[in-house]
This record gives sequence, structure tokens and C-alpha cells, in this order.
Amino acid sequence: MDRILMQGLEFYAYHGVMEEEKALGQRFIIDLSLALDLREAGQQDNLTKTVNYGEVYATVREIVTGNKFDLIEALAEHLAREILGRYRVNSVTVKIRKPQAPIPGIFDYVGVEIEREQKRP
Repeated sequence: MDRILMQGLEFYAYHGVMEEEKALGQRFIIDLSLALDLREAGQQDNLTKTVNYGEVYATVREIVTGNKFDLIEALAEHLAREILGRYRVNSVTVKIRKPQAPIPGIFDYVGVEIEREQKRP
């Protein structure tokens, strides 16, 4: 399956369980992989035959910055559900990185990665 990749989408938002996270906010980095057949778009050089990644970016920004979730798992599920519902994709992989997670220790980030597919009747 072909894929549109969107890597390193960075937003400042207020997700987290701890009160400090809800009040102060922090950076979240989102990676997406959208699976769909890109053959027709490539052959015809036609935007209507693919997914407009500018529109996907706007959707992600709206969800990440316009909502507050305790868990990044819930944020990932919401992103996946909205992308599957709004765009012509077969599946989506959502990776969320939280580089300033409030845990003691040295680390690059903590995060989640989920993959969800369109429900078939």
C-alpha cells in the first residue's frame, strides 16, 4: 500500500494527567502515515485523486490545540478516528512524541504509536 508521510508536526498543547501539564502545556510532536492507493494521483498529476496533506495538517492542528486529553493514547485515537472519517485513506498510523514528559530521568521522549484501519461493512 502506498503512503503519504507527515513527520515532525509540532504543536504546543495542554494534554496530560498532571495539573502542571494542564496549566503550563508542553510540546507534542506528531508523525502520520496515511495508507491509500496513490497510483491514479501519480498518473494523472491530480490533487483530487489523493489526500491534500495541507488539509490533514489543519485537522491535526485543530484537534491537538483545540482539545485537552489526559492521555496521549486518547489524543492518538481521536486523531486516527477523525482522519479516517474525513479523508479517503485505508489506514492511518499516528505516532505522538512527548519530549518533556514529567518523569524523572534522561530520555528523548515518551510516546505512543497506533495504527487504525477503515471499518469495512
